[in-house]
Amino acid sequence: MQPTADGLSAREAGSTGRVKRLGVLGTLVWDRIWHPAHSGSAVEQWGGITYSLHALSAACPAGWSVEPLLKIGHDLAEDARSFLMGLPSVSLAAGFKPVPELTNRVELTYSDESQRGERLTGGVPSWTWAEIEPLLDRYDALYLNFISGFELDLETALRLRAAFAGPIYADLHSLFLGCPGSGTRQRRALPRWREWITCFDAIQLNEGELELLAGSVAPAAFMAGLVDSGPEMIAATLGSRGARIEARAGRLWQAAEGERLSLHVPIGVSPVAGDPTGCGDVWGSSFYIGMLEGHLPGAAAERANSYAAANIRSPATDGLHRRLRESERAVRTG
Repeated sequence: MQPTADGLSAREAGSTGRVKRLGVLGTLVWDRIWHPAHSGSAVEQWGGITYSLHALSAACPAGWSVEPLLKIGHDLAEDARSFLMGLPSVSLAAGFKPVPELTNRVELTYSDESQRGERLTGGVPSWTWAEIEPLLDRYDALYLNFISGFELDLETALRLRAAFAGPIYADLHSLFLGCPGSGTRQRRALPRWREWITCFDAIQLNEGELELLAGSVAPAAFMAGLVDSGPEMIAATLGSRGARIEARAGRLWQAAEGERLSLHVPIGVSPVAGDPTGCGDVWGSSFYIGMLEGHLPGAAAERANSYAAANIRSPATDGLHRRLRESERAVRTG
């Protein structure tokens, strides 16, 4: 069992009675999704960090509690509070912050099974350092998911890294999407990306984002080079082909000093057709909590693959944490 930031594994933390807290920073979004799997109708539901919170609720080990750090518009604040309070292992504290602005809303329009356009409306503001800094002592680890891409700016991320002693995992996804507020999102190169990646112990990219950074360099070689000088772990999600992990020994992967890991973890089930919205969010959050629990990277990625496959089978986020737990039980007993 690998230790967490202060040397205790998740099971050991549970046995001592000390509850460890995972802070989850992202944006709760009201989604409107047009996908061929929905037979010409739009699906409207909670999205954004919703998927990560469901996965963490399903996978949260004994001795850990999940605490969202999110701002929510005044128009849906009470609905959001009610929804979040219904998730097992998720606790609302000072990080849940209603704001005067309108809740972020996203319309996702798929042109085929996996390619989509995205339009953002709403005005939930970024977190400032003055808002985040007083909360940090609560947390043993942080999971950041850039749902809007505006959750915090680079200067705040750099200060967060300097001040926070625990591990930080970041899904960089919407940092690669332009538009300075409301409007249609367009993929872009991430300005000052080398500084961004130094802020985190582990980063997550999808295949397109990885290729955008790598340019003419082979993605696997590019990942290996980044691990030498940046985060200790990189996870690249590859859709139906699973995920690739590149890592060096550190706080998340407790291996011998100097040891390296390069691993492709294929999907263990037949490809599933359906709406892929949220699969990367489910994957990353379940992978990270597995690492915090003490799983080896390959085992953590296998469960993350299984969770992502279960997510794609149903378009509804309502009750997703239960379906994820059921899928894990089915794998264990199958």
